[in-house]
Amino acid sequence: MKIDKIDIKGNKQPIEVADKVFGCKINKDLISQVLYKSNANFKGRKAKTKQKNEIVGSTSKIYAQKGTGNARHASRKAPIFVGGGVAHGPKGESNYKFRKLNKSEKKLSVTSLITEKNKDNNLIVTDDFEKEIKKTKEMFSILNSLDANNSLLLLDKSSKNNIIRSSRNIPNIKVTDINHFSSYDITKYKKLLLTLSSIKELEKKYS
Repeated sequence: MKIDKIDIKGNKQPIEVADKVFGCKINKDLISQVLYKSNANFKGRKAKTKQKNEIVGSTSKIYAQKGTGNARHASRKAPIFVGGGVAHGPKGESNYKFRKLNKSEKKLSVTSLITEKNKDNNLIVTDDFEKEIKKTKEMFSILNSLDANNSLLLLDKSSKNNIIRSSRNIPNIKVTDINHFSSYDITKYKKLLLTLSSIKELEKKYS
């Protein structure tokens, strides 16, 4: 199948791409399952505090049970003392079930999402970034000309290295390469921007 490649000046040129990546059957049920599993498996919070029984120290009674006028305590490990245990704090337990995600599921979800972007006219194909772009203002101007202000830039390694610094402070933009993206990244951003070299890498990996 053919899709249009666009340059900074707005000129379009048709290029040939693989049907298996850019024109496959869209499986929305599979996409939903992959996104659910991916988000469920990502548990970033591993906070851990020491409980009373985990504090290292003397277990001897700090003062007499009666007659001091103070509340009764067994040791300095009680939560009300500085250096004592934490009452009801996070225990760092992973009490969730890991959901298996097959390679074939990942591949089919990616190709389905790319096809959907292409169908909805949210796929942008442009030339490789052959020269390093150092100024954020210049990179912002290029993205405006390509109508890619809310985009995932899925690039080849060379293009990524040439624009990664200039695009770092631009909001609603993520720059990555073929080996470091997920289905969630594609759905998060409105548009998907590819270079000619990244298309070849995509076709090689997902066809």
